[in-house]
Amino acid sequence: MDPATIALLGLMCMFVLIALHVPIGISMAVVGIGGFASMTGWGPAIKLLASEPAATMANLDLAVIPLFMLMGSLAATGGLARDIFETAEALVGHRPGGLAATTIVASAGFGAVCGSSVATTATFGRVALPEMIERGYAKGSSAGAVAAGGTLGIIVPPSSIMVLYGVLTEESVLKLFTAAILPALLSVVLYLAAIAVVARRRPEAMPGSRKLPLRTRILAIGRSWGAITLAIIVLGGIYSGVFTVNEAAAVGVVFAFFFALARGKLNRDTFLSVLSEASVATVMIYVIVFGAMIFSYFISLSGVSGEMMGAIESLGLPPLGVIFVLVLIYLVLGAFFDEVAAVVVTLPFVLPIILSLGYDPVWWGILNVALIGVGMLTPPIGINVMLLNAMRADIPLTTIYRGILPFFFADCVRILILVLFPQVTLWLPSVM
Repeated sequence: MDPATIALLGLMCMFVLIALHVPIGISMAVVGIGGFASMTGWGPAIKLLASEPAATMANLDLAVIPLFMLMGSLAATGGLARDIFETAEALVGHRPGGLAATTIVASAGFGAVCGSSVATTATFGRVALPEMIERGYAKGSSAGAVAAGGTLGIIVPPSSIMVLYGVLTEESVLKLFTAAILPALLSVVLYLAAIAVVARRRPEAMPGSRKLPLRTRILAIGRSWGAITLAIIVLGGIYSGVFTVNEAAAVGVVFAFFFALARGKLNRDTFLSVLSEASVATVMIYVIVFGAMIFSYFISLSGVSGEMMGAIESLGLPPLGVIFVLVLIYLVLGAFFDEVAAVVVTLPFVLPIILSLGYDPVWWGILNVALIGVGMLTPPIGINVMLLNAMRADIPLTTIYRGILPFFFADCVRILILVLFPQVTLWLPSVM
């Protein structure tokens, strides 16, 4: 049996295992080892099984992931998300659609200290969703704003998925963070524009609330000093060159710890809960990385990536046409997989195609993350939507999906801009 056929059979087996609820990292590792052994023998395959996890554990770039996970958990425990939300609410909550806009801005701010889409969605599902519904917002519009805001958790730097992409592609994590700044701002602006349109056309779905006195609104800004300080320490330290990415994450963990401690939010139980939450998320990512590395070796050895490039070339599509085909594929994948799995499963196949077309891997990395975020909102699964539905069983899935539609259209505009104008992503890294 030729290697390409073995690779295709292996891919089918991997999806069968995933459908049987075998963890994605383990599925990739099992298929990778089996496929590698079928082509080289069991001796080299067993050595690969030993060497790849060891090399991954020794990779200092990946060490930033548990630090960011821990920082995000401590920040949520310390109440930083609620601080950001209350500040934004005081400033713009009185306007039509103001609380939805508040949720978007607060989600972006929390994403700067969290780095996870699911964690951002879950946090504001508890903080913002009840508040909006209590103020008379339609349930669909409220849930749509929270789910869409959650996707900002992976596009706003620092982002764990960008760290993972940088490690797997050997691209600079700092360059990826820098490249993500303008696309992240574009995401926020387009979401706010979508809210403005809905508030104008359906004011009953997104009503305004009582305007607070000017003094109260000014004082509310100081309520977010902890979140602002943490973001300045982490992002300011990285971009100014004072800290490496790892050092900034470590300092951020220390600040978030003492902030939560000073607020009286940490006791033995909450501290153990924070450690458990960060550990579970970290282990999940590391297992996926182990599996992805092994699976990548198998795919590289099979040569199936080269055959895929040949098949794409035979279609006669221009480079932009190939990119739009990949965009559609990722929108579908994002609906079924979480952000980490969707990236690592496809990277061995897709990255060689991107490079052969002459596109910058940094540009593709940011577009890839943006696409996965959109997929997390779309049916039939949509991870963020399912999470909100699990948190609020009184809001039907169909209602949430209707509430997401304006944000989905905004995302389509964002993806189109990023595809047609790569300099939106690449300009800032080129001047810094």
